[in-house]
Amino acid sequence: MIVKPKVRGFICTTAHREGCKASVKAQIDYVKACHHSDKGPKKVLVIGASMGYGLATRIAAAYSYGAATIGVIFDKPASGSRTATSGWYNTAAFEEFAKADGLYARTLNGDAYSSAVKQQTIDLVRKDLGKVDLVVYSLASPRRTMADGTVYSSVLKTVGSAYTNKTIDLKNNTVHDITVEPANEEEIAATVKVMGGEDWMDWIRALKEADVLEDGAVTIAYSYIGPSITHPMYADGSIGKAKDHLFASSRQISEGDTGVKAYVSVNKALVTQSSAAIPIVPLYISILYKVMKEQNCHEGCIEQMTRLLNEKLYAPQVPTDEEGRIRMDDWEMQPAVQEEVSRLWDKISTENLTECADLDGYHEDFYHLFGFGFDAVDYEVDIDPNAPIEGC
Repeated sequence: MIVKPKVRGFICTTAHREGCKASVKAQIDYVKACHHSDKGPKKVLVIGASMGYGLATRIAAAYSYGAATIGVIFDKPASGSRTATSGWYNTAAFEEFAKADGLYARTLNGDAYSSAVKQQTIDLVRKDLGKVDLVVYSLASPRRTMADGTVYSSVLKTVGSAYTNKTIDLKNNTVHDITVEPANEEEIAATVKVMGGEDWMDWIRALKEADVLEDGAVTIAYSYIGPSITHPMYADGSIGKAKDHLFASSRQISEGDTGVKAYVSVNKALVTQSSAAIPIVPLYISILYKVMKEQNCHEGCIEQMTRLLNEKLYAPQVPTDEEGRIRMDDWEMQPAVQEEVSRLWDKISTENLTECADLDGYHEDFYHLFGFGFDAVDYEVDIDPNAPIEGC
């Protein structure tokens, strides 16, 4: 099969096996080249391990500290004329590289919200690792199905009142105003149900009750705050309410009887399947990329997560803000960065888009998510779209 990108809306419906493999290898090579501290996790569970920050954390733990890793994903293998999802290819590549490098890596594919997958994970941890010392919660799902069959779907809306600001049409590279209507109370509650901290707490309770958590185990989940430009759509919007719940859950975990210390890491804005779907945010990211690259402080997922483990989460004393959050967005939120972003935001238009934003960098990162755009890969070669993952 010769695989080309097929973009529909804010997602790509195809993925390239060899491109995803090249992406994973590049991330591994980056971590191998970094200096690592002596202290770090040794047995890691990553819930939401196939893309973005979850995958990057898995790679950083494995190749910074030689950690054994178990990943939980929800991805599809190739079938007929359809390629596998990029998350499937990423995971297959990671397991292949890890095995070659003598590292333990196993993956479970299924709905992480379900009790069945939680039990399968517990059984695998108990059988192969005994216990884990780090639990990474990095789920990004648009919906959640409960045990009774009830389905909750998240929404990307404002709260309280409508919000109008600039956005970008990435298909046509045009800037225009968009108005986002507010979510109702039912939509807000559903978004919190899907993207809040309830399931994170369920995982920690289940792992604790099964006695598969090491004494002094740590757990971490990921969030975003951003500047005032994006607050109505993110920090103060429906998704922000879910992230508030996530942070409150971290405190409940830490203050509860599990013996686990929980953190929320506030990460930098990056191109992901999730961020690409949020109005206004892609335009902000494209400007941010330009500014941070010019100021030599741009990071992708793997750079962020390697720095998180080496300099923050496993530092002698974990540095947090006044709320107790780890701030991996510290470089993004530097005054020099945000002042320049604000200046460009005020003047940006369709006519000066390429002058004010890094559109090439945005599109490159988007296509990289699905294994496209890597120089070392020949995309005219006929490839087998199938990629095995042991046990999946």
